[in-house]
Amino acid sequence: MLLDLKDYMLPCLSKTLFGLECLGCGFQRSFILLIHGDFIDAFKMYPAVYTLLGLFIFILINFKVKYKHSKKIIARLAYLNLFIMVINYLLKINI
Repeated sequence: MLLDLKDYMLPCLSKTLFGLECLGCGFQRSFILLIHGDFIDAFKMYPAVYTLLGLFIFILINFKVKYKHSKKIIARLAYLNLFIMVINYLLKINI
């Protein structure tokens, strides 16, 4: 690999200061797994990785091409991501 991205990961402030994982813990590692082609492991690490990427891609496309109902679509994708992130967090702290 040309670049080992693990050397550039940001530490979780919540985990560092309080010892508690946050809703976003695991996204960086999951994204790196996704880049490496480990799609199943990326999902297992952080299930919201695909929906978050979909949201970000839609927002980027929306800068160029304006959709009629883009605000509703973005809001619904954001709520879907929040739901997945909360469920994932609750499963992590109970395991």
